[in-house]
Amino acid sequence: MPRRPRRRPQPQPKLNEAARLADRLQAVGYTKRDIARIIDRDPSLVSQFYTKNKGAAFVPALRQVLAAVETGGITDLPELAAIAARHTQRRTTASGTRARVRTKAVLITPTGSGTGRVGAQAIASGSARLRPLIAEAARLGLRLAFTVRLAKTGYVHPSGSRTDSPGIRRDVIQRADHSEERSYGSAQTGGFHAADFAGRVDAAGGDVTAAVHQWLVETGRIRPDAQIIHLEIRTWRPR
Repeated sequence: MPRRPRRRPQPQPKLNEAARLADRLQAVGYTKRDIARIIDRDPSLVSQFYTKNKGAAFVPALRQVLAAVETGGITDLPELAAIAARHTQRRTTASGTRARVRTKAVLITPTGSGTGRVGAQAIASGSARLRPLIAEAARLGLRLAFTVRLAKTGYVHPSGSRTDSPGIRRDVIQRADHSEERSYGSAQTGGFHAADFAGRVDAAGGDVTAAVHQWLVETGRIRPDAQIIHLEIRTWRPR
């Protein structure tokens, strides 16, 4: 029988500049999720640097971040995020005006499940993108929980303290930059009334970061000068 011709391997698509820069950051220890936090975008966008040729708008920021890491010795994510923010250009329309930021609609499933996350840049401006999620959860009578990340020295109680997160699995997530992620509230413990937190956010003038920070200080969990560098909100429907 005649031999079938061998299939030649398909050439790998050439990486764009954003993907190459992301590769270099990963080579020195950063994950795609870390890179997403640095540029204040969803991790799926970083994946699209490779699959959909996206990321051109972030090339100047990524170059500056890489230079800060390789020559400046800066490794702290919030510092790198601040550098990236100064070099991220907003898209423009055909007429040259700034394009509107494309945002996802608030997505809460029929079971009440919804999640929203923000990084350093969004937190500095009040985590505004989380406000619609909290407001919709309040309207639907849902419960919520949240995870915060800040420097270890910012917490009042030691890691794993039952006083800090009673009833929550107490193995906190520790990061290489000497910060920790800790969770407050869960479906098992009942979490918090979304309406109560929506009221706190309204009282803080819509500043979600300030509302969460105030609750953590009032309940004796963090020090007043502690700075939140990552925030995640989760919702669900009470049983």
